[in-house]
Amino acid sequence: MSLKPQISVIISTYNSEKWLEKVLWGYACQDLNNFELVLADDGSKKPTFDLIEQMRGQLPYEIKHIWQEDEGFQKSKILNKAILACDSDYILMSDGDCIPRQDFVSQHLAYREKGYFLSGGYFMLPLTISELITKEDIFKQHCFDVAWLKARGLKASFKNTKLRANNKLNAILNFITPTNASWNGHNASGWKADILAVNGFDERMQYGGQDRELGERLFNYGIKSKQIRYSAICVHLDHPRGYKTPESINKNLAIRATTKNKKSKWTAFGIQKNTN
Repeated sequence: MSLKPQISVIISTYNSEKWLEKVLWGYACQDLNNFELVLADDGSKKPTFDLIEQMRGQLPYEIKHIWQEDEGFQKSKILNKAILACDSDYILMSDGDCIPRQDFVSQHLAYREKGYFLSGGYFMLPLTISELITKEDIFKQHCFDVAWLKARGLKASFKNTKLRANNKLNAILNFITPTNASWNGHNASGWKADILAVNGFDERMQYGGQDRELGERLFNYGIKSKQIRYSAICVHLDHPRGYKTPESINKNLAIRATTKNKKSKWTAFGIQKNTN
């Protein structure tokens, strides 16, 4: 009989096998192994299925592949299905274009606290470096080494501190950063019970802010947030975003404005339907 996982990791994906493979290797490098990986797949085609089948025997963790038909950008809907599939009481969410550092999952576990969700960030890599990263680079953690990245074209920036900071400096930077501790779909975690209490993601929302809106309802429900953007590190692989449109952004902004003005804790368009 298998042990209940300490944490469920939801990874969203859509027809991005090249990036997803790197991400799955990233989770193979984690410094703890009592987690499950739930792949929230918004309609990928056969190459993604083939990749998962090919990698299953090579990974030290199981993949739950939660898939739905491709009906346009429906990430909120597939994430709600993935939430229900999670066996752990605690859920970490990230994306299929974000390679996690080897302590990514354990940092989320270390900082988790009842009454809070955790807000992380990402370190954006240019497309040229994103394409260069190999399985070996992931296992040797080269893609988190500033010197290695600079040798391959990374520009000097204060943001590079995120990859260099030690534990003491992490705590200071987490405290002083002006960035809001919001729910970020690429790097956030919280208690499954809290996510269910606000009815998950609003399925009317398409690209642009559906993760933030979930966090805003969690705030309205009484959950606070903690900033861990300098502690839980993932690198973001660059790619085009053809699903980002002014219409989707404006629609989502209107829904978020309603959530804020009405101090909504619940969406009628989430996991449970037709519920007041």
